[in-house]
Amino acid sequence: MDFVIPILRDSGPIFRQIYAALRDAVLAGKLPQGERLPSTRELAEHLHVSRTVVLLAYDQLLAEGYVSGRRGSGTFVAGDLNLTMMKEHTVSAQIRLSRYGRRAADASSHISFPQRRERPLRYDFAYGRSNIDLFPFEAWRRMLLRTARKAPVRELDYGAAAGSPELQEAIASHVKRSRGVVCDPSQVLIVNGSQQALDLIARVLVEPNDVIGLEEPGYQGTREVFRVAGARLHGIPVDHDGIVPEKITPGARMVLVTPSHQFPTGAVLSLSRRLALLDWAKRKRAVIVEDDYDGEFRYGGQALESLQGLDREGRVIYIGTFSRTVFPSLRIGYMIAPVTLVSAFTAAKWLCDRHTSMLEQQTLSEFIAGGMYERYLRRVRRSNTARRDALLESIDTVLGNDVEVTGQGAGAHVVLWPRADVNERIVIERAEGCGVGIYGLSGYYLGKRTRPGIILGYARLSESEIREGIRRLHAIFRPDGTMRRSRSSRKPITR
Repeated sequence: MDFVIPILRDSGPIFRQIYAALRDAVLAGKLPQGERLPSTRELAEHLHVSRTVVLLAYDQLLAEGYVSGRRGSGTFVAGDLNLTMMKEHTVSAQIRLSRYGRRAADASSHISFPQRRERPLRYDFAYGRSNIDLFPFEAWRRMLLRTARKAPVRELDYGAAAGSPELQEAIASHVKRSRGVVCDPSQVLIVNGSQQALDLIARVLVEPNDVIGLEEPGYQGTREVFRVAGARLHGIPVDHDGIVPEKITPGARMVLVTPSHQFPTGAVLSLSRRLALLDWAKRKRAVIVEDDYDGEFRYGGQALESLQGLDREGRVIYIGTFSRTVFPSLRIGYMIAPVTLVSAFTAAKWLCDRHTSMLEQQTLSEFIAGGMYERYLRRVRRSNTARRDALLESIDTVLGNDVEVTGQGAGAHVVLWPRADVNERIVIERAEGCGVGIYGLSGYYLGKRTRPGIILGYARLSESEIREGIRRLHAIFRPDGTMRRSRSSRKPITR
């Protein structure tokens, strides 16, 4: 052989490096077809490695057909390889996309994929994320390890598509107590976060050109799932009392809502409108999807009963997630489906990915059933309450009548509505120049926005950081004549 095989430290097993070098030489024509390779002993001496290592590399080449062995003669490059296409310079193939694929590709330019700021800001009012510093990770690790150790081998096989029965039971019991949800454990479907629940709903219930009603403004992840599914999307106005049922587009077969803490405005859907929405679904034989993404966080009084708890006809599909209340990388959410839809959703889940990780499900079920989850939630509520109070006090002191605040009754973010006619992008850029991260509302409108707004999350900042961050915003919302309305930058959010 007239080429060198470099052996590099920290580049993987040595036999794989030798195999890859020889394979690439064959494909590139450096080792012609029919050429005899050095004996394993010769190559081992040449490379200063063990002969066993070279044997492993040759065995891999033989198994994949790059070389052939002749008893008593040695090892030769296979003579029946068609390498013509490997020698030609080709461009990337243009593969035809389905209609779904084309819509997904179109959406890729404005879907908010998780990312970090290029330059971390000292006072970043990021939203949509839990304060992971409060989570009892040591206890979680012990529970996860214990679950893995005691799990019988049979439980490491494929699991039930609908999820672990223990977790279904734990969730059904918890949401009944905390959210007033009415369900049997068999109606609980465990999914990989609420985003998968939305995707399954689109696959099972939506046909191309179906009319779907969405809150305006509303969550991007919901909007894009149904847009890519081919639905015709219509925005339904949101005011201080939530979605306006009278504005639902005629012909809509489904409406998606976040009634407990509307995303992103923070409005809470009033009881009269909840009843009106259920009445609409009954009259139109339609479906309501209730996304209760942060309904666990309610301040100043008892949490409102879920919309699902008021449903008497089985027209509400309830979605919850642990990405907000536990930690984001735990991709476990749940869907509570009407009895008539359970089998269809379970089959769709099986076709999608068989089931959600079972060890994490078992650990989470113990975490909930043992009472640790509710104790943790109480701790988070106390922390969020203190942070929220610091935020509202600071806004009142520093910004005063320059802004209106909504969303302070629940969740972990509020929205500032500047009373002046400001430019979101310029406001955000000026705040960033002060070391403060704030986020625009414009990207969450399906159509043309009606009013600029700024989202402030507070779960991950200390009270002192919140006060200092708001202090630095002084004069940001006192625009001069150069500040005109325009489209704002968008900040990603995961669910």
